[in-house]
Amino acid sequence: MIRKLMMGATVAAVLFGSGVAYADPAAAVADASRPDADKDRDAARKPAEMLTFSHIKDGDTVLELLPGGGYFTRLLSKDVGPSGHLYAAVPDAMSRDASPAATLIAKEPGYGNITVIPIQPLPDLPPLDAIWTSQNYHDLHLSRVHADMASVDKGFYAALKPGGVVIIIDHAAIAGAPVAETADNLHRIDPAVVKAEMTAAGFILDGESDALWNPNDPHTDNVFAPTIRGKTDQFALRFKKPK
Repeated sequence: MIRKLMMGATVAAVLFGSGVAYADPAAAVADASRPDADKDRDAARKPAEMLTFSHIKDGDTVLELLPGGGYFTRLLSKDVGPSGHLYAAVPDAMSRDASPAATLIAKEPGYGNITVIPIQPLPDLPPLDAIWTSQNYHDLHLSRVHADMASVDKGFYAALKPGGVVIIIDHAAIAGAPVAETADNLHRIDPAVVKAEMTAAGFILDGESDALWNPNDPHTDNVFAPTIRGKTDQFALRFKKPK
């Protein structure tokens, strides 16, 4: 998907004058417990910008879907603080997609606000303030997963409080690219597909960030290819459940 770089400033600013007490993303990023391997990825993943864009607040209850290596798991845990809670939804430990990272992080000192849960089936959760998934929404479209995305996104809607948000960050595909084929072969998705699916479930597109855009990405390479890994064109979308 080719996009103009100058589409306007990043839609990521926090409305500090609104009276809403947002979390402190800079403090989460600067936390001393973060491993060096995570910090080395900050330039590419722009965590402070993404956390600010999310509008996640101190004390929020958040669900992170498919946390993978736990890069954002640590950040989200610190961002919601001791009065908040993070549920990390992971694949079955015997599946090909399993990763022990979130479970190991939850056992570390300072991360007691993390509860690791299965992604299938999700257990009953308290009403959520936010749902977060980074570089994984496309995985729900893999041909081997066969997810019913209408049901998945309606499930997101039902799980959130009125005014709650879903943050989706993912690798961009060429506009109109076949969804399952592109997910299988490139691990990408057309952001227009995400917007269509989420708005069909009742969400309002509440914000879009250009912080992770890379107009030099040809959008035709697998995201793990050495030529593009860590430099893909990515989109960040914020969807809100109407109050």
